[in-house]
Amino acid sequence: MAIASTAESTARAGDALAAFIHRQQRLWIITGAGVSTDSGIPDYRDASGAWKRSPPVQHDDFMASEAVRQRYWARALAGFEAMRSARVSGAHRALAELESLGYVEQLVTQNVDRLHQRAGSRRVVDLHGRADTVSCMACGYKMMRHALHADMARCNPAFTGLEAGHAPDGDADLELDFSTFRVLDCRRCGGIFKPDVVYYGDVVPRERREAAHAGLLRANAGLAVGTSLMVFSGYRFFREAYAQGMPLASLSLGVTRADPLLEQQWCAPVTPVLEHAVHQLQQTSGAA
Repeated sequence: MAIASTAESTARAGDALAAFIHRQQRLWIITGAGVSTDSGIPDYRDASGAWKRSPPVQHDDFMASEAVRQRYWARALAGFEAMRSARVSGAHRALAELESLGYVEQLVTQNVDRLHQRAGSRRVVDLHGRADTVSCMACGYKMMRHALHADMARCNPAFTGLEAGHAPDGDADLELDFSTFRVLDCRRCGGIFKPDVVYYGDVVPRERREAAHAGLLRANAGLAVGTSLMVFSGYRFFREAYAQGMPLASLSLGVTRADPLLEQQWCAPVTPVLEHAVHQLQQTSGAA
């Protein structure tokens, strides 16, 4: 296992990553929150894979409890702007360039920020959905999340303009009495609006699982970037790839659930290592 913690060793990690990518050619890549932290979106876990904060909302709790939904939407009014206004990072751009160079068979992201697409990646499966749209859980009516936020802000002026620290996935570090917050339900049928995101306790839709799996079957190797793979919905693919004898590697700041399965591992800052690796591959491509 390769460990990179200084500028010099980060460059060495970038060289090694470039060699791995060039050798394997067609990669199945899975990304996590560590790819978007440089965009200003906080992550959930530390370098050891432990929670930095309370786990996110559970699907059953959100659906069953008006109080949970009040807390969720009130905090989102304060916190979601950080995600909506986030800019693509060097890591997103490097992965998009890696695709343009022909090395990416499939990119599966556990993030819900759509920054990979904004950076130019096209072969993307949003495994856990997207946070910028909402759907009615009864009739399926969809709308853009910013429009729903605007409607809720107009109905809840006391909850607008509150100062709070940004939290992962558009949440905010805000604790107060949410009992007076008015949650808006579906304008067509009165059903519950929920962001198009797979919450904990929910199930990844079959079509996304199948798309990710099909990409895995076409690839020569797997690469995890900026993820601890602690969530089974992502880890399951690395476990299957390992069973098939596929070479696996990881680039992140800490441990992953898949550590025993990895052929190579670089514990290093994601963006500079990716940028260095892509630069090396561009040079190789130019020389060819």
